[in-house]
Amino acid sequence: KRLEKLLNTPARIYYKYEGVSPAGSHKANTAVPQVWYNAQQGVKNVVTETGAGQWGSSLAFACALFGLNCEVWQVRTSYDQKPYRKLMMETWGAKVHPSPSGLTKSGQRVLEKDPSSPGSLGIAISEAVEIAAANADTKYCLGSVLNHVLLHQTVIGEECIKQLEAFGETPDVIIGCTGGGSNFAGLVFPFIREKLSGKIDPVIRAVEPEACPSLTKGVYAYDYGDTAGMTPLMKMHTLGHDFVPDPIHAGGLRYHGMSPLVSHVYELGFMEVTSMPQTECFEGAIKFARSEGLIAAPEPAHAIAATIREALHCRDTGESKVIVMAMCGHGHFDLTSYEKYLQGSLVDLSFSEDKMQASLASIPRPVLL
Repeated sequence: KRLEKLLNTPARIYYKYEGVSPAGSHKANTAVPQVWYNAQQGVKNVVTETGAGQWGSSLAFACALFGLNCEVWQVRTSYDQKPYRKLMMETWGAKVHPSPSGLTKSGQRVLEKDPSSPGSLGIAISEAVEIAAANADTKYCLGSVLNHVLLHQTVIGEECIKQLEAFGETPDVIIGCTGGGSNFAGLVFPFIREKLSGKIDPVIRAVEPEACPSLTKGVYAYDYGDTAGMTPLMKMHTLGHDFVPDPIHAGGLRYHGMSPLVSHVYELGFMEVTSMPQTECFEGAIKFARSEGLIAAPEPAHAIAATIREALHCRDTGESKVIVMAMCGHGHFDLTSYEKYLQGSLVDLSFSEDKMQASLASIPRPVLL
């Protein structure tokens, strides 16, 4: 209500906060079951990639619970920007490497072309998958994109439906940030089920960074989930698996592709999408922190900024909408990015159409027989 008052809006704003998990985000919802299943099968080692570090932290936490070894390749730009995420993972016993690294062939190939590469989630996935493929006692875990991950995360939306029922509220607009798609799908998929059954009819809106707009600018095609082309092909919205986004601070949203299920839902017309610059997102996050008291990670700051846009539209039109947004993690380890914003040195980074077209040229093309 304090944010509503600040904005002088008739809208009623609810946020689903997932930052109270030990690792500080929604990612534990899938990390714990994934590690548990691996432990049941006698697996001793798991590997993964991470961007901002929310997923890597959650997997390290889960591995500490069940006694598995954890090795993480963290995207170089986030590894440098967020040192305390690395320390958090190491506190739980994980090994953490900056990606691209010299430890894998895929990392070495990237460094040969660009020794100062900021890295990308696609590159980090390639490194982790390469290690898993070469070691029989090691399995790879993914924290977003894939169907089982989205299924685990729907606990968010299922819980939110019951909470709104307890308040006697029906959502008019549901907003979430999208990188790989797990946080967004986790909140909205149960509501889409209710929408398809005719019980509710909310607008469902995804928000992505302008510097990495896989839904708004990408193509819908079969592509690899990683840069080296080691994963199965997935039909998804993609900027091309070679695409390396500019180093925005929302490291968890710097992924070249979008979850196949989220992409499919978008193609069916059940949701809409917008993209936002990072300065507007941090401006919204500051307003949220100074009214609601919570410091958001740069990823959900996109949802906050889009929610503020909607709430101000309600102020202008007099509509009293119920807005529900995903607040998927805290930003306690992202304060260096807040420092840049508060000092006035944070800038909006660009999206290169030419870079995307060059990347799309390398995606697999169907062979007509």
